[in-house]
Amino acid sequence: MTTVDIHMHLLNPQVRFNRFYDRLAIRFFAGKLGADADRLLADPYAAYCDTVVNRLRESRYLERAVIFGVDARVDEAGRELHRDPTVCAGNEAVDTLYRRAPELIIPFMSVNPLRPDALTRVEHWAARGFRGVKFLQNYWNVDLRQKRFAPFFRKLRELDLPLIIHIGSESSVHSYKECESLEMLEQPLSCGVTVIAAHMGLEYSPRHPIRALSRDPRHFGAHYRRLLEMLEEHDTLYADLSAILTPVRARALPHLARQTRIHRKLLFGTDFPVPYTTLLNTHDLPWRRRLELSRIANPFDRYVETLLEYFPEDHPLWSNYKKVLNL
Repeated sequence: MTTVDIHMHLLNPQVRFNRFYDRLAIRFFAGKLGADADRLLADPYAAYCDTVVNRLRESRYLERAVIFGVDARVDEAGRELHRDPTVCAGNEAVDTLYRRAPELIIPFMSVNPLRPDALTRVEHWAARGFRGVKFLQNYWNVDLRQKRFAPFFRKLRELDLPLIIHIGSESSVHSYKECESLEMLEQPLSCGVTVIAAHMGLEYSPRHPIRALSRDPRHFGAHYRRLLEMLEEHDTLYADLSAILTPVRARALPHLARQTRIHRKLLFGTDFPVPYTTLLNTHDLPWRRRLELSRIANPFDRYVETLLEYFPEDHPLWSNYKKVLNL
């Protein structure tokens, strides 16, 4: 069985890991992400790109991966307000990595719809071979319900570009909570866009750590429960499992594995390089199996084999990407 990772990030080319916390995290997680800690600290961006390409090439399960950056936060005149030093990679950087390994990488663009030239940018990158779009509207503070964005969504429909939209809690960047909601899906769906709701819409709060780690579906959040219904209601709506192996989301795996009515709408994604652990986690796998999985060196194969415990090789999760990607 082979598949495609629908959700992988490119880092900001200027990324640096200079804070004490960053350096400690790199030492702890680099090996599990298939990277060399010393090189990540010395030359972060080049080391990260090499890691992505090399681990994809070595993977037993991944044919290719969708890779995207994140556009900057801008005002209504297109003036830049904030560019996250880790997450915000431009489309030019994605394009460069794509040209390096076109057999492995499926490029998606990130275009803030507040930009006055947003439609021109979409057309430009689509002509360069980009196959979809990634939104982080909760970082941009952009309310996708506003009617002024309808031309943008109609352009995506015209070009047959799927749109990944972050839904649910966010902890990697500053997030505007009102822009994390399922309502962000309504207008692009009404315009006929193929929409991918990222992270299954799962919610959590650090103020309630017991609930945040609970396997009780009542604590997964209203977005998750409503998204399960919406996946049945909308033909062009899908949801990805990106970052599902982080402890605040892995708790949902036993429940999600039983929701067979919407499995035809689920897409595999990792959210790489978000770190995860197979051992100290909230899924319900036996400890012996957790230990076996933790010994798998390739981070993508370890991710796939963990999810194979819930979604076997013949499960539609692994082939649903064919419904949304024009490969």
